[in-house]
Amino acid sequence: MMRMLLMSLVSCLVAINEAKLISRCDLARVLHKEDLDGFEGYSLSDWLCLAFVESNFNLSKVNENADGSFDYGVFQINSHYWCNDHKSHSENICHEDCKELLSPDLLSTINCVKKIVSGAGGMKNWVAWRLHCAGRPLSYWMTGCHKE
Repeated sequence: MMRMLLMSLVSCLVAINEAKLISRCDLARVLHKEDLDGFEGYSLSDWLCLAFVESNFNLSKVNENADGSFDYGVFQINSHYWCNDHKSHSENICHEDCKELLSPDLLSTINCVKKIVSGAGGMKNWVAWRLHCAGRPLSYWMTGCHKE
């Protein structure tokens, strides 16, 4: 029993150590630099709320879904539609390898989310954004952050 508990604890610590987190304000600066503030009518606060509810600002998060697809990166972009993970069928609308969506430079991720929100549904493509961010006051997400 004690050995099982110790192994669980070590597994949790390794998972935490492997997470690549970005601060809220650092993410805001990158998104601003890449012209996402106001893109398709969405503010930096919308993007920060989305990143928080999807990944808790974890750039390296990968999540397996019940349908066998995977979600990748800070915005949890789905492999069935948006990127190719070479594991399951993908429409690969963003023309990206899913592993590129885990890159800390965020350029592949930003190019892909621009395609996602430019299409039908905008940010409503993310269920978590609809449930936790849409229609709510979000300006507090930028508190203490400077765009430059």
